[in-house]
Amino acid sequence: MKQTYRGSCHCGRVQFEVDADLDHVRVCDCSICRRRGALIHRVEENCFRLLTPIDELSLYQWHTKTAKDYFCPHCGILPFRRPRTAPDKWGVNVRCLEGVDLSSIPIKYVYGSRLD
Repeated sequence: MKQTYRGSCHCGRVQFEVDADLDHVRVCDCSICRRRGALIHRVEENCFRLLTPIDELSLYQWHTKTAKDYFCPHCGILPFRRPRTAPDKWGVNVRCLEGVDLSSIPIKYVYGSRLD
């Protein structure tokens, strides 16, 4: 069942809302995801509302430049991204959502390290 969650970076300068059914989170083994430790849940475009102007965020891209990783330029936290394998969706870092019991959400392992 979808629920509305508020999210933010660590310092609070990046704010967003997301409508999601947190039935799983994704843990990826690619080089950046392993280091960052984010728990990602993908949502459709219409389920994500950025409350901070996007030009106030920093963008990191690498390799094919398809994925877009947005992060706060002040505290460095990545609250959401556009995934390479689904660039029309938002990948929300569930660790940035308020009121979520992370231990109750099943983990789905994905293998980004195997992408060319």
